[in-house]
Amino acid sequence: MLKLVLPTGSLEKPTLEMFEAADLPVTCLNSRSYRGEIDDPRISSVCFMRPQEIPVYVAEGLFNMGICGLDWVMERQCLDRVVQLAVLPYSRSTSKPVKIVVAVHQDSGIDTPEQIPPGSKVTTEYVYLATEYFRKLGIPVRVEFSFGTTEAKVPEMADVAVELTERGTTLRANGLKIIDVIAESQTVLITNPESYADEEARTEMEAIKTLLLGAVEARGKVLLKLNVAEESLEKVLEIMPALKAPTVSQLCSTDSCYFAVESVVAKQGINVLIPQLIAAGAEDILVLPITKIIR
Repeated sequence: MLKLVLPTGSLEKPTLEMFEAADLPVTCLNSRSYRGEIDDPRISSVCFMRPQEIPVYVAEGLFNMGICGLDWVMERQCLDRVVQLAVLPYSRSTSKPVKIVVAVHQDSGIDTPEQIPPGSKVTTEYVYLATEYFRKLGIPVRVEFSFGTTEAKVPEMADVAVELTERGTTLRANGLKIIDVIAESQTVLITNPESYADEEARTEMEAIKTLLLGAVEARGKVLLKLNVAEESLEKVLEIMPALKAPTVSQLCSTDSCYFAVESVVAKQGINVLIPQLIAAGAEDILVLPITKIIR
């Protein structure tokens, strides 16, 4: 049976929603508890930890599987100590990768990292990554750990910020501009080499991974079903999106020749697609939610 460790903080809510959608709901004794359980014979326990700690604890074999950001796998120097089972493309507010960036004040006169003066103070949560970045650039700097509000420390308390961002909104709001990207990060499902080498554990982990990826894949998608007369079928199929191709089947009818068409489509834009389908001849349109898509 598997021991899972899940992240607290900003990733906790979307992670729990993903497990719920995968029919693996996590239950806890109360809102203050950092231990939970999943009613699944493959999972023995669930623990919640800070994402910064998860790569190390998984690498040490204290847990079979964990979910955290790739940024912390890199920062904690665990890339060679864990096995990445899957990328789970969701983050704090979007499914796009987040970025670890180098930022300076917009009035600094610095436009490229090579222009950063030697001896500059760098504030960041990513001490290892920042140190390695400037070492490779050949610029001697002072890297100081930041406990938060990193953007607010430039330029009064630091010259440079190395920070995680999705859109750069907070950086710009604090008068900073991005001059380079150190790395991109997404949420990853990880294990350790010992667990992955165990055939039974690996089979169980692959099964859990399949359910989680199915839930992630289904996000933002719906099942679109409609009926259409034979003379309008070709026009409808021309504008009908699909994962591979729409499913078409003939209806049992003695009065006229109608076909049923169904397809998985993106929920975004469905309000534009439906009028186009109606204009092309579609009738009896249904839009249904999807919980999982298993590839």
